[in-house]
Amino acid sequence: MIGTLAVSWVLADICRADTIVLKNGRRIVVSNVSRDGGKVSGDTPSGRLSLPESMVASVERDGGESLAAAGGSAQAADLKIGPPPTPAATNASPEAAAVVHDGALDQVALDRFDAEASSGSADAIARAVVAESVASQFEFSHGNFDQALEHAERALKFSPDQVNVLINVAYLHLQRSEYTAALDSLDRARRLAPDSPEVLKLEGWADYGLNRLPQAVAEWKRSLELRPDDELAAALKRAEQDAKIETNFEEGLSAHFVLRYDGGAAPDLARSVLGELENDFGSMVSLLDYTPAEPIAVILYTKQDFADITRAPAWAGAMNDGRIRVPVQGLLAVTPELAHVLRHELAHSFVSQKTHGNCAVWLQEGIAQWAEGAHAGEDAALLVDLYNHHDDPSMPALEKSWMAMPKDFARVSYEWSLATVEGIVQSGSQTDIDGLLNALAAGSSTEGAVRSVLHMNYADLNRSTADYLRRTYLH
Repeated sequence: MIGTLAVSWVLADICRADTIVLKNGRRIVVSNVSRDGGKVSGDTPSGRLSLPESMVASVERDGGESLAAAGGSAQAADLKIGPPPTPAATNASPEAAAVVHDGALDQVALDRFDAEASSGSADAIARAVVAESVASQFEFSHGNFDQALEHAERALKFSPDQVNVLINVAYLHLQRSEYTAALDSLDRARRLAPDSPEVLKLEGWADYGLNRLPQAVAEWKRSLELRPDDELAAALKRAEQDAKIETNFEEGLSAHFVLRYDGGAAPDLARSVLGELENDFGSMVSLLDYTPAEPIAVILYTKQDFADITRAPAWAGAMNDGRIRVPVQGLLAVTPELAHVLRHELAHSFVSQKTHGNCAVWLQEGIAQWAEGAHAGEDAALLVDLYNHHDDPSMPALEKSWMAMPKDFARVSYEWSLATVEGIVQSGSQTDIDGLLNALAAGSSTEGAVRSVLHMNYADLNRSTADYLRRTYLH
């Protein structure tokens, strides 16, 4: 299973005007914005407006603060670290007003700033850097990470030694789990601003993603000494817990994995796990048309440590929160059951990185089960009966974390998710899965991806799943 990250929102009652930015680009000015029960609400001249979180890309607070929508994008390595602050002068600049207006990006204006900068004028270059930075922020707020990075890198070409621009480029690489590329920018920023808490914060994130826990802990401690930061304090606590448990762990390396395991585990088991994962890696690349940018961290636990560190529900057999965490108490070799778990969790790593964390849990779990070779036939009668009695799972309810689910409902959720993905593949083709993942990587909501790729809404998808089960297993 994978633990999804819901980005925390702290939305106090406000009397000023804020803007709800929808994933389709529409901007709605409201006041008294709040989030409750999976909806984002605010007062408009026509009355109180409530929208599903799945439609919302961000909420722009008066004063320039931008808050990402819950479920809009999980952070790489599942860390709750928000974007670096944008200088107030940038949001209030003439370049910002020229480049972003009427809820859209003005490419003509942006091209004009870039063309003027080619003259070499220092003032023109400064204006182009601001314009490209504003464009990057706009695309990021809409979940378009690839375009956001393109604009940030253009800004960096104009001004390669500007710390704020280096930080923005690094943050966007971190969102894509490209930790080494992020460190390239952060090393330059560190030389220019050795005491920047923001640089240290992001360096720690990159080192955490690369499984360098001591370095991450040291960098985060230093950052907190320079500036209090609640989200960073939470990340540091988590890293310190990992580091404490892994103090006496051994380490194994392979081409695509960094494996750490309890010193009491059998070394032969660790080698076998690495071999199993490497065997699966190539087939997963072909299956999901993606290759992760960095080695994937794998942690093997042999004691109560798995429960202590993950806080996973009792029904969870493993966890993937950016690191594959697997309990292997008493095992001396890779069993068929463990092989399935490893392949399942590896699929989660691929899907999470390919979509930049922007993937509903039901699709994550359905793909992971499909990738490990599971089939829905054993549970087809139960699932169709649930559908016939209108007790089939609500897909929006399966988009967010399943960690608090009761065991029986979790089982049905897994089964329905597998049946849905299996039905998509068998009724269409594997290219439909590729299409869904590519749409999510481009910033679409999961239901939006279903609409654009499969030409269905969620109700249609559930009906199609039930029809597939009847046709395939109950005829």
